[in-house]
Amino acid sequence: MLRLATASLAGTAIEFYDFFVYGTAAALVLGPLFFPTFSPSAGTLAAFATFGVGFVARPLGAVLFGHVGDRHGRRPVLVVSLLLTGASTVAVGCVPTYDAIGVAAPLLLLVLRFLQGLGLGGEWGGAVLLTAEHAPAGRRALWSSFPQVGPAVGFLLANGAVLALSAALTDAQFARWGWRVPFWAAGALALLGLWLRSSLPESPRFLEIDDHARVPLAELLRDHWRLVLLTGGALAVGYAVFYAVTTWSLAYATERLGVSRTVMLTCVMAAVVVKGALTPVMALLGDRHGRRPLCLAGCAAAALWMFPMVALLSTGEPLPMFLGSLGALIAFVTMFAVVAAYLPELYAPRVRCTGASVGYNLGGVLGGALTPVVATALAEHSGRVPWGVGAYLAGVALLSLGCFALLPETRPATALRPVTDGAARGSR
Repeated sequence: MLRLATASLAGTAIEFYDFFVYGTAAALVLGPLFFPTFSPSAGTLAAFATFGVGFVARPLGAVLFGHVGDRHGRRPVLVVSLLLTGASTVAVGCVPTYDAIGVAAPLLLLVLRFLQGLGLGGEWGGAVLLTAEHAPAGRRALWSSFPQVGPAVGFLLANGAVLALSAALTDAQFARWGWRVPFWAAGALALLGLWLRSSLPESPRFLEIDDHARVPLAELLRDHWRLVLLTGGALAVGYAVFYAVTTWSLAYATERLGVSRTVMLTCVMAAVVVKGALTPVMALLGDRHGRRPLCLAGCAAAALWMFPMVALLSTGEPLPMFLGSLGALIAFVTMFAVVAAYLPELYAPRVRCTGASVGYNLGGVLGGALTPVVATALAEHSGRVPWGVGAYLAGVALLSLGCFALLPETRPATALRPVTDGAARGSR
């Protein structure tokens, strides 16, 4: 279990590194380089729009790779999705700017960002299911939390690279070529991930299925459509909170408040370190007390913390900004530490890869794709403290709270077992 969980963690870390390095670049440099005819704020909005394309692609990747995972096994998903995401990320680092090739530059960014999202949409389901379906029932949340630590590691790698380059280079050098280096590094990381995953065994739960779904998506939409909508709505707040902290706040603090790039990256990275360390702790609580109670508590905490978070961020001072980010990420990890065990337990084995992946990535569209764009627009028309951003994030948290309230509890579960669509109408 330790070897398998560690390989899953490394894989998700690499995939999310690819995804996050684009978000950081979008917040800091892509606007003026690829949308120079726009005003600074409009350029940032346009860069965040290309960032959002990756989230739109993720459910499509979940459908594509979910079909492979339900028909042919979880293991092939891990290899192909990693190759796709890694190759498209390296290609982003090679795209000429608007000054060199004109409108073709942002169009190429859109295409490559779409391919990034397609690969990541398949990655999460394959990595989580391979771990969850090997894990003993009483420690399923703990072992399944290893892939959930991957995004924190990926974020730290991506932003650590940007921070190091920002410190070593002048602003002109960083804008001219320095921002490309983290994208090129994705190629080496992808090769490392492929080596780590080359010897992983196939999921025993998949091998036990005698009659595989012919078209998993069709079966999922026919029998579990309500469960898909509920899981997507429930997970929206996690994405909204995470990308408000890790992406929107970077642009807001550096552009509106005049905070240096190095200071803001350091504040956010410190909060993400704590979030990563708390992930297995929250997962252990999920094994002891259940998945749903932690998810409800995390949603409630997020709803209550969003207004203090934007107030602390608007000070422009390092310690308050760190505390605001930390409180939001603690609420986030309270939920997301257990969803890697929760989602596989909710879906029937025949459609588990497709169902868990689509539900998870649908939450990304609802929460992650829109948040940087909406928050930037709301902050643009607000005073010193962007209360509108806090209200938007609190509203998403309340929506997710309602969805989690309609989902059933799955612990204690002696084995991964199917939950019918009807079971999703309330707790059992």
